Parts: sequence; C-alpha cells; structure tokens
Amino acid sequence: MNSSLRSLILIAASTASFTAFAEPGENTYKQVCAACHGSGVLNAPKLGDKAKWAPLIAEGQATLTAHAYVGVRGMPAKGGNPNLTVEGFSDAVAYMANKAGGNWKTPDAKTLAAINKEIEARKAGLNKKP
Repeated sequence: MNSSLRSLILIAASTASFTAFAEPGENTYKQVCAACHGSGVLNAPKLGDKAKWAPLIAEGQATLTAHAYVGVRGMPAKGGNPNLTVEGFSDAVAYMANKAGGNWKTPDAKTLAAINKEIEARKAGLNKKP
C-alpha cells in the first residue's frame, strides 16, 4: 500500500464515527436512558449498580423489558421517547442489564415475540385497574 493511500485511510479512520463499534443498545442508552439511569433519577437503577439491577435481572429479559417499555414505577413508557421501537429499547435494556452482571443477548425473534406478548399482557392489566 502506498503512503498516500495509507494516510487517507488513517485520516478516514480517525474522523469516522465510532458509533459502529458501540455495543448493541449502547447508543440508545446514551441518547435516552442515561438521563435517568446515569444518575439514578427517581430511584432508577444506575448503570452498573449490581445490587439494584439484580432483582430486575431476575425478572427475566422478556418481563423486565416489556414492563419497562410500557412504563413502570417512575419510568415513563419507552423511557420517555415515543419513537423508540421495541427492538431498540430491548437492546438498551440488555446493555444495562449486562453492565450490572446480566448475560442477556440482543433479542432474537423468539425473545421479541415473548416481549411483545408480555407488553400486551401488561397493557391489558393496566387497563383493568381502577
């Protein structure tokens, strides 16, 4: 490789967005979730707080993700971003759970189906309450 091409590649690499190298869910966490989960607003479990995340992780990926997506405790639905998809939200929840000791994967079709089923059950349960 000649030096001009090498220099061009180095310049491009140094100015490229490193977003492509982010973990799944990391960008959504930074853009949406960090506002509360970075500082613990309204008792939100902070990123990496194993003690606070442990009982949430124990709920299971589908349950925790669905309940959070619909809104739970002080957390608004979709983390306050009405445009957030289930897939994007799920990746962010998995990212946060993993930073606190979980071992969750980016949801596959089966897991997303379970999350969506739980979302519908959660909404139905909330609609029944007086």
